[in-house]
Amino acid sequence: MSVTPDAPAPVVVRGGSVAIGGRPILRGIDLTVEPGEFLALLGANGSGKSTLVRAITGLLPMAAGSVSLFGTAYADFRDWHRIGFVPQRSTASSGVPSTVWEVVASGRITRRRPFLPLSREDRQAIADAIDVVGLGDRASIGISQLSGGQQQRALIARALAGQPDLLVLDEPAAGVDLANQQALADALGVLKARGATIVLVAHELGPMEPLIDRAVVMRDGRVAYSGPALGARDGHDHHHAEGSTHDHVPHVGSPFDGLGGGR
Repeated sequence: MSVTPDAPAPVVVRGGSVAIGGRPILRGIDLTVEPGEFLALLGANGSGKSTLVRAITGLLPMAAGSVSLFGTAYADFRDWHRIGFVPQRSTASSGVPSTVWEVVASGRITRRRPFLPLSREDRQAIADAIDVVGLGDRASIGISQLSGGQQQRALIARALAGQPDLLVLDEPAAGVDLANQQALADALGVLKARGATIVLVAHELGPMEPLIDRAVVMRDGRVAYSGPALGARDGHDHHHAEGSTHDHVPHVGSPFDGLGGGR
């Protein structure tokens, strides 16, 4: 996960637009995520933040504009193992009883050849991912026995097991208690220290705020703000996003209190 000099930007969106059922959701998005950057994507319900990460990760098509991943045009990109995605409000439990270790091991499939047994490298990657999220003492426990916050951490570990170069998380702290929010922040802090590129969709940052290099605020399907995290008190001047003509966002820690997440 270390950043190499002159590495291409993991994500570049230019003039990106997305429509769902004929209704425009994103309009004219320009966004670059730099190597090793921890970027928070914020916005009110319906602002387009989750739609944007789904477009970046290939789950939604762009109606206009372009996306490139690690310097490769989206249409030509094939190295999906380089991207780890933790979707919004997903669940780690299913109809088939699985342990934490088994759930996390399933994330290793992007790095393995089919039908071959796990290698030592595979097992080490799985163990490391479980340790990073602080579930080392629960690896053999059934995933359904974990709390919602612990299950979310297991899903992050599943994404980490594939050793992605870019980790995208869509509101991982939604509905999670403060203790698990702090555990999530600790895990992401380890990844940040390793040089990982992280895109975090969030309603509010909470314990993760000190980790954020840049906050991007979505409003009505457009980028309204790009700069330091809104609650930062580091003396930096807030600045507009590329092409944005919106007024500066107020300097508050959580401008969307009382509003839910969502698109």
